[in-house]
Amino acid sequence: MRSQEQRIAVEDKPRVGWGFITLHALAYAGTWLALLTPVLVTIALKVRHLAPETAASSLSLVLGFGAFFALVGNPLFGRLSDRTTSRFGMRRPWLIGGVICGAVALLLIATATTIPMVLVGWCLAQLAFNAVLAAIIAVLPDQVPAEQRGTVAGVMGVCLPLGQVSGTFLVQHLSTSTLLMFMVPASICIVVVLLFALSLQDRHLAPGTVKPLGWRDTVAIYWVNPRQYPDFAWTWLSRLLLVLGTAFLNTYQPFYLIDKLGYTAAEIPMLIFQGILVQTVAIVAVSVLGGRLSDAIGRRKVFVVIGGVVYAMGLWVIAAAPEYATFLLGMTITGIGHGIYFAVDLALVTDVLPNRWRDAAKDLGIFNVANALPQAIAPAVAPIILATSGGNYTWLFAIAGSIALMASITILPVKSVK
Repeated sequence: MRSQEQRIAVEDKPRVGWGFITLHALAYAGTWLALLTPVLVTIALKVRHLAPETAASSLSLVLGFGAFFALVGNPLFGRLSDRTTSRFGMRRPWLIGGVICGAVALLLIATATTIPMVLVGWCLAQLAFNAVLAAIIAVLPDQVPAEQRGTVAGVMGVCLPLGQVSGTFLVQHLSTSTLLMFMVPASICIVVVLLFALSLQDRHLAPGTVKPLGWRDTVAIYWVNPRQYPDFAWTWLSRLLLVLGTAFLNTYQPFYLIDKLGYTAAEIPMLIFQGILVQTVAIVAVSVLGGRLSDAIGRRKVFVVIGGVVYAMGLWVIAAAPEYATFLLGMTITGIGHGIYFAVDLALVTDVLPNRWRDAAKDLGIFNVANALPQAIAPAVAPIILATSGGNYTWLFAIAGSIALMASITILPVKSVK
């Protein structure tokens, strides 16, 4: 009875203010800043410095193993967060502990002298920052009423690209110091996550109200029955396919610019920054508007479908790009698609969660596997595509665009959300 009353109270929460939304968004953007800057630029440059002859395969190894730890860690820490009875709250301990451990892991990578050291550091960083992400995302259904989730999700949809563009901007000005390229983003992340964690009016679970985990519960950490919850399953698959398309682009931009367009390694930080910048401007231009419009008309699916189609078109433009200007055009189009899709997709998934009150972080952790798994799939599949095509990046990004298009198709069977 008490749990039911608490659940109703959460659903009846008043609208959140822009102070809360701003701190929430900054923490989310800061986490992506620390986590994606290595994926986009710094790990590739570190690997190329340590093992120039095997850079592509070494990068695939590091990112692939790291993605495995991300997809294991996110649901696990989400479940632990759902069951945390600390007097400091359910989410706060994971926010603070995760961001500190993540920064230490990035320090290990920055000072690494071998590829195995980079590999270990990146696996630890993925575990730590995914603990932070699991807690941050769970705050959305914890604190935000249903009628505001599209708006807040739209703001959060801007955070990932802001993390990307901020990271690439910082790296181009810190390119003379490997240590600073890793640790300045990490330091910013620590500050904004701590600000959010310390200001959060966190949920609390009373000690003794949580039963010990049995083996069935342990298996359930990584499982939501798709037959019982088909809408959640289709939404998960759609996100997986869209992020897989983006993973090819994010991971192989440096090598694409060097091997296809003929730029030098020294030019890569500036070129990637410019590409991410135009993409981010496009995302910001449509994301918040898309979220607010979705709330206003009460529809989610149409935005997700359109976003996937537009993103696919951007990847196809990049695939055919003969020069950098066309690449920038493709990045702009992907930004529009990304903004439309992610502005609403997060709100959509919170609407189809199997149990928003009891298992929000665990189920969102499973959903976030759709963000992490492509980081393992893309490095495993891309070398095969490049090998069979003779190193042709046109084929790589054309296939990525087709995968992104499938993200639009797989959202159509969702029935409980318009």
